[in-house]
Amino acid sequence: MRFLADLVRDPQARSAAKRFVVEGPKLVELALSSGRQVDSLFFDSLESYMRFEDLGQRAAARGALVEILAPTVMKRISGTVSPQGVLAVTEVVEASLGDLPVSGFVLVCVDVADPGNLGTTIRGAAAAGVDGVVVCDGCVDAYNPKAVRASAGALLHCRLITKVPAGLALAKLADLGYRRLGAVARGGVDYDEVDFAGPVAVVAGGESRGIPAELLSSLDGAVTIPMALGAESLNVAMAATVLCFEAARRGRSSPGGRRESERPAGNVEPDRSKATGQCHPRLEQGSGDLDRRLRH
Repeated sequence: MRFLADLVRDPQARSAAKRFVVEGPKLVELALSSGRQVDSLFFDSLESYMRFEDLGQRAAARGALVEILAPTVMKRISGTVSPQGVLAVTEVVEASLGDLPVSGFVLVCVDVADPGNLGTTIRGAAAAGVDGVVVCDGCVDAYNPKAVRASAGALLHCRLITKVPAGLALAKLADLGYRRLGAVARGGVDYDEVDFAGPVAVVAGGESRGIPAELLSSLDGAVTIPMALGAESLNVAMAATVLCFEAARRGRSSPGGRRESERPAGNVEPDRSKATGQCHPRLEQGSGDLDRRLRH
């Protein structure tokens, strides 16, 4: 339980264990369907287990520890005010900069500090069909429980790269031939006039100061979303989503553009050559049938 609480609250614990927590039946279902290692599954009561019995059976069949927690334990551990009755510990599966396609559309997040904003940004980008999301090391942890919930499970199936220095990410994208366009509140080219053809990376900055000046000077251009008089700026997640969908729309409507159904999903398959398939020492894997694995 201490390990589980650490995963919820401590980004260093998540990084060291390469594990994070997904909460709620929908996210647990997505984790089980993603092909990732699911180490353990916890229910907050026998009633919750009976309600989501299929999740317990599927997790147990894949070797996960399945337990019903004592009353109030999940509420103390969970990062939500009203826990949804079920949560799981699953593995972090990520891509690297070298996995990015030589021609595509990529979103780069720089200094995004709010986990809700980051999760919503990933959700919007994945829905638009981007070829990758790069979360630079100045951002909040992408596996923060609030970010995971805000992503609505998008980070479980998109090509996600995290904890990369922003300068290194932009240099690698340049090496791959990407045009790097900074999203700015004003002063850039109107987004409906920008050429999104070819490999393009849109760089979205943080809530307080946007893209740092030292990075702006190294970009290939800037793009702005025109706003009505009196509007100060858009939330970073909103702005990034608008730009991602505009690029997707332009790609579908251009000659030879791909239909959405033809776009690569960007899924990252777990690297089983490096995975041990074992739980954390405090989450000892059970064996045998579900009745033996399920401990009250």
